[in-house]
Amino acid sequence: MPLRKWVESANFAIEGILHGARTQRHLRYHFISAAIVLFTSYLLGVSKFEFIIVSLAVILVLSAEMLNSAVEVVVDLLSPEYSEKARIAKDIAAGAVLITAFGAAVLGYIILFPYIQMLFNKGFSVARHSKEEISLIAFILVLIAVVITKSHFGKGHPLRGGMPSGHAALAFSVWVSVTYITENFVISILCFVLAAVIAQSRIAIKIHSAWEVIAGALLGSFLTFLLFRIFS
Repeated sequence: MPLRKWVESANFAIEGILHGARTQRHLRYHFISAAIVLFTSYLLGVSKFEFIIVSLAVILVLSAEMLNSAVEVVVDLLSPEYSEKARIAKDIAAGAVLITAFGAAVLGYIILFPYIQMLFNKGFSVARHSKEEISLIAFILVLIAVVITKSHFGKGHPLRGGMPSGHAALAFSVWVSVTYITENFVISILCFVLAAVIAQSRIAIKIHSAWEVIAGALLGSFLTFLLFRIFS
């Protein structure tokens, strides 16, 4: 079925992200830095346009680092022995990452420095955001947290197996977001039941263990709850 093929293709693509995070130390650092930068941008209250620019810069850095990793693998495959041309190819790819990271750092400085300066001049205060905005950043940060955690344990696929369950983490993140947005007990219970069904299905089809599902549920719900407590 087209949907099943799309899910399989997405699984292979995200598996590439996990493999890069497991094997490439710099890529793990970039993911952690991305989470910190996005969280800090929300904390300081940058405008939507500025947040879009910061997000694009983060995406470019992560993409450049992954392409660099792919180039290194291909070069090693084609030239297992030392080759000057192979070294040049790797250096050029690494240079592309450096340029992208430097440009992102400059953009980050230009956008964030005035807010940081204001923080020192007027004192620390947490910017407030709409519930919909918090839901978005929560979903992104939970997803990044799942990738980093899975890369740490080095087992399973992004959409199948491994610690923690990504499905459970995202499902319970959505449950907490829906609870805060609707403030309706019945809708919250229904959403919780749906999240629990999604989590239980991962155990029923033997993709995840109970502990992996519980860990994912706790990760998604706690991180989302914490972000709502901070920003709402």
